[in-house]
Amino acid sequence: MAVSVETLSSFHQHLTAFKEICGENFVCTDVESLNNYAHDETENLHFLPDIVLKPRTAGEISRIMKICNEHLIPVTPRGAGTGLSGGALPHKGGVLISFERMNDIIEIDERNLQVTVEPGVITEVLQNAVKEKGLFYPPDPSSRGSCFIGGNIAENSGGPKAVKYGVVKDYVLNLELVLPNGDIIWTGANVLKNSTGYNLTQLLVGSEGTLGLVTKIVLKLIPLPKFDLLMLVPFNDLQKAGAAVSAIFRAGFTPSALELVEINALKIVSKFVDSTVVPVTDDMEAHLIIELDGNHQETLMAEMENISTLLEEYDCGELFFADDAQQKAELWKLRRRVAEAVKLAGYTIEEDTVVPRAELPALIKGVKQLGKEYNFDVVCYGHAGDGNLHIRIRKPGSIYSLNNAEVIPALKALFNLVKSLGGTISGEHGIGLIQKEYMDIVFDEPGMQLMKGIKRIFDPNNILNSGKIFDL
Repeated sequence: MAVSVETLSSFHQHLTAFKEICGENFVCTDVESLNNYAHDETENLHFLPDIVLKPRTAGEISRIMKICNEHLIPVTPRGAGTGLSGGALPHKGGVLISFERMNDIIEIDERNLQVTVEPGVITEVLQNAVKEKGLFYPPDPSSRGSCFIGGNIAENSGGPKAVKYGVVKDYVLNLELVLPNGDIIWTGANVLKNSTGYNLTQLLVGSEGTLGLVTKIVLKLIPLPKFDLLMLVPFNDLQKAGAAVSAIFRAGFTPSALELVEINALKIVSKFVDSTVVPVTDDMEAHLIIELDGNHQETLMAEMENISTLLEEYDCGELFFADDAQQKAELWKLRRRVAEAVKLAGYTIEEDTVVPRAELPALIKGVKQLGKEYNFDVVCYGHAGDGNLHIRIRKPGSIYSLNNAEVIPALKALFNLVKSLGGTISGEHGIGLIQKEYMDIVFDEPGMQLMKGIKRIFDPNNILNSGKIFDL
């Protein structure tokens, strides 16, 4: 059933009920507040909701959803607004539910290496809280200092440490979920193995808020590694940098992070954060950031030396080792702020491609060729260790890609290239609004219909984050 958006006048008859549920201070209809929730970090897109609600409990969300489901009011769930695919944009107006007040770390279970949190907890806050107890939650997207755990669940976020430790899905044990009709369920159990029925927990991870609203999260933790080493490796050939990535793994090494930053992106971010920690010369085309971690420092040092020797076969430049925590933090600051810096420099269109890591050189070469063919500037960076390359595009006259006839042919060519290399169109940012145009490149019709059928079962009235991933 298609969503019928109520007129603003009839929509506001529900204001009294929403204020009773959330409290008057947590219901926003003024233009300034609505504008604050009308955008995320996706390109330069802007869509006003009709109302913003800030509930505190699953019970409150349940009551909100019952009203919205009965009256066919569109609902958009929102975390911190750091998304890059438009998943939290209220493009159909209606109700926007912000999880910012649901921000408690409920329990750190040291005996079972688990933590129970609410969706509004900031990722880095959680990491620091468990670190104090000698524990580790590895997923670390670049926006970890501001993004919410709930948003990470919605997008199945990764980050630099995914290459060794996996992505969010590898740590989610159980979820409390409010369904679109207001029912509240738990999707699984707080156990490491579970073969009891369909795996609803993993179905929800990465579903981009289209199937239900996550209100509690049980995550697996691991012991915190005692040591880490960090090295920066320059290359005068971008494709050789990509080739070196696969060689490291073939040689039997598993870095805790292996990041690639193209030289133009590095120049932009170095200027943006006023940093000179990375020497930049005209003969460089890219840098690899390589991190190893573990519990035996001597072993890590021996592995890093062996990796250094291996990289000489790929014409790398002089290696830079971070000597202390301050230098490590400076290098990671550069990497984590690349996206922000290049966006401000005009590279507003970001694609989140992923290929088998051995195909990274072919992807890089193909992207550069497409830039010449379709007249766009491009910088590349990302999680090279797992083949996840972020491609930032700057095209004259085009600051966004959504419904943009000037950009769509170039992106179709890009995604067809990615598919031909055995990859797919999003590694960790999701599909949201801006990628759904291209889903038929990587899925055939039976696959698309199966996903749409799942959506209809969870949300028969199509009110929850409607129009994200695909249209019904």
